[in-house]
Amino acid sequence: MKKIVLTLALCAITFIGHSQNASVEKSVYGIQTGLLGIWVHNEAKLSNQIALRSEIGLDTGIYGSDVIEGFLLSPTITLEPRWYYNLNKRENKSRRTDGNSGNFIAIKTTYHPDWFVISNEQNINFISDISIVPTWGIRRNIGNHFNYETGIGVGYLHYFNKDNVVLVSEPDVAVNLHLRIGYRF
Repeated sequence: MKKIVLTLALCAITFIGHSQNASVEKSVYGIQTGLLGIWVHNEAKLSNQIALRSEIGLDTGIYGSDVIEGFLLSPTITLEPRWYYNLNKRENKSRRTDGNSGNFIAIKTTYHPDWFVISNEQNINFISDISIVPTWGIRRNIGNHFNYETGIGVGYLHYFNKDNVVLVSEPDVAVNLHLRIGYRF
């Protein structure tokens, strides 16, 4: 009888211990693309449920007026702490959590520097900006290396003035609505 109780206790401890081990990965590198750009990213583990995502890439802009229509690509730098809040639940349901596959809440901070602009028009005047957007999103795996990610959020946007540009000095609204497909290295 003692052996049966001891065996059941060890199995229960193993099960409980296993259900608490869901964690973000130590480091995840990848590349993602969507309708509005291409990005290279790294997610570094800060705690079992929090990762810091750093990202560089090119954001796409589309503009138009009565005189001119076009597109542009501008560099972007993003830092984004992410809280993956449902990893234990996903693991308990035997769903994948590798590659930080789960639901997340993030604070996406993006800077668009005025380093260069790739455009179909000449003499494009690009104004640097920074945005801080609280975001809710999900990431799911497709096979071993591919994933998709979507997110939505509304936040704050600030433009940096240039000498020859007149801007309203009030902050603006930034919207983060993304759908990306990516490859994890």
